[in-house]
Amino acid sequence: MHIGLGLQMANLDRRVSDADVYKFELGLAAQAEDAGFDSVWHSEHHFTDYQLTSQQSMVLSWLAGQTKRIKLGTFVTVLPWHDPLRVAESFSVLDHLSDGRAILGLGRGLGQKEFVAFRVPMGESRRRFKEYAAAVLEGLETGVMEYDGELYQQPRVEIRPAPLKSFRGRTFASAVSPESMEIMARMGVGLMVIAQKPWPTAIEELKQYRERYFELNGTEAPKPILVLVTGVAKDQAQVDRMRNVHLKRWSQSVVEHYEFDNVGFEQIEGYEYYGALARNIEKHGLDSFCDFLADLQVWGTPQQVTERLLELVEMVDAGGLIAPLCFGGMPQGEAQESFDLFTSEVLPELKKHDVGGDIGVTYTTDAAAAVVA
Repeated sequence: MHIGLGLQMANLDRRVSDADVYKFELGLAAQAEDAGFDSVWHSEHHFTDYQLTSQQSMVLSWLAGQTKRIKLGTFVTVLPWHDPLRVAESFSVLDHLSDGRAILGLGRGLGQKEFVAFRVPMGESRRRFKEYAAAVLEGLETGVMEYDGELYQQPRVEIRPAPLKSFRGRTFASAVSPESMEIMARMGVGLMVIAQKPWPTAIEELKQYRERYFELNGTEAPKPILVLVTGVAKDQAQVDRMRNVHLKRWSQSVVEHYEFDNVGFEQIEGYEYYGALARNIEKHGLDSFCDFLADLQVWGTPQQVTERLLELVEMVDAGGLIAPLCFGGMPQGEAQESFDLFTSEVLPELKKHDVGGDIGVTYTTDAAAAVVA
């Protein structure tokens, strides 16, 4: 099974300098290849303590020069915040610098603060994503960017350096709402499943996505990539601290950054799902939702973490896993210990698990028939 290391570079409450955050997590990234990871993934966020991940292509290009084998992905590049032509150029260059190791991760964004700062109307994000993604995917496939849409017009121009090879089978997108999953199925891209819904709901929606993907594309959907914040410790007191301190603070930071309790999302086109979520939080309480979000993640002893990760991978029939291992204001000593335990005791066991190939693998014919039955 494909296992990736997720980089989030949070500096919650500014307990250390931004320079220390970068030095430490880039150090983990530089260790990832020798530690046995198959990929490193970098998120995208701007302007706050939540995550210091504003320049994905620069960080991944640096990492390309430090490594030889490991794949390099984004989880995710938020298309409405970028010029699509620049996105296509960045991934083409990253692919050349890494000799074809880039993985394209796409999303439409949710952080209202970020939309405001970038001067992009949030209510246009879904329409912008559809147009931008179509242009980027076609451009990386043909080497030519050309698009005439409602919100995006691009005169014909060549991408130089020309794309090294096809991004088919190595393009994934995050999708939370059913409407977004429909978009991804139509575009023929794989899903990145970020744990934030009850698992029965997530599984049912994945089933619908797979059926729709097969209906639209005539082939099985790539297996999804599962993103799970993960903490490992040997001592029970440290295990409890992982959940009750670090994961809880991480979940609080997610809610704060994304404003999950903001019922105003009901009035923003494309974000009605989050308005309904805010109503649910209003009913059950913010602290209860933070606990729910924390409990969707994975923490425990090496054996407990291994068993739970494999259980979730099998539950959603995932083709790969991304594990951010540094989160919630965790001191660097604890984060390094968690990283070391994960790489020495969890990672080898996960890699024994056969999902049928690397990320992006498709189902067998029999499995495909079962999906659409």
